[in-house]
Amino acid sequence: MPTNKQPIDLLRRVVAEALGTAFLLAAVVGSGIMAERLAGGNSAIALLANTLATGAALVALILTFRQISGAHFNPAVTLADAWQGGISWRYVPAYVGAQIIGAFAGVAAANVMFGLPIFFASHHARRGWRQLFSEFIATFGLLAVIWGCSRLRSSAIAFAVAAYIMAAYWFTASTSFANPAVTLARSASDTFAGVRPADTPGFILAQLLGAAAATALFRWLIPTLPNRADSVVLPHAEIESGKD
Repeated sequence: MPTNKQPIDLLRRVVAEALGTAFLLAAVVGSGIMAERLAGGNSAIALLANTLATGAALVALILTFRQISGAHFNPAVTLADAWQGGISWRYVPAYVGAQIIGAFAGVAAANVMFGLPIFFASHHARRGWRQLFSEFIATFGLLAVIWGCSRLRSSAIAFAVAAYIMAAYWFTASTSFANPAVTLARSASDTFAGVRPADTPGFILAQLLGAAAATALFRWLIPTLPNRADSVVLPHAEIESGKD
């Protein structure tokens, strides 16, 4: 592909990341609101409904967008991909920016659909070292699943990622945000799925550390991982290569 078409290819990827992340957050927050309203005060039922909707959305969205952008929907995944050579570092800001914008758009859509303000700061406290450790574990596990499946069984990765996130909703104290863009956007919805803005920096730091630890470990666990990690979620053409 000629050089002058490379920005068009990047634009497709960025739009895919923004749209996919938006629908992911709409599913997370919207199902949380619906679940809370229908559960009659039963938090376990509300969390179960929220979990099922999130997992189903993840499978659908990864299958839809994986061949376009890699279906990262997560700055921690994008940074790990760039670290391993999957995408150029110069494209990371566009990916991360699209993910954050998409995440807030998804939260806004969910809030509006349920008759709430477009954005309103969450008062849901998620503080303390146990919550931070939970986010480290949640993100470590997510990247472990991604790296393991991308090399050993890439065709199953959409289902593996969704299954892991659904499980992590229940075995982590934080209910597994595992995503800096998700964390930031969920602070703008004072609902079942929210998190206080004051708690977001610690969450994001723990998530990035978890992603880095898993990425480093899996370079050792699976030494046959390619130098270029073209299949973080599923193989997607490298912009500089000229492939479409």
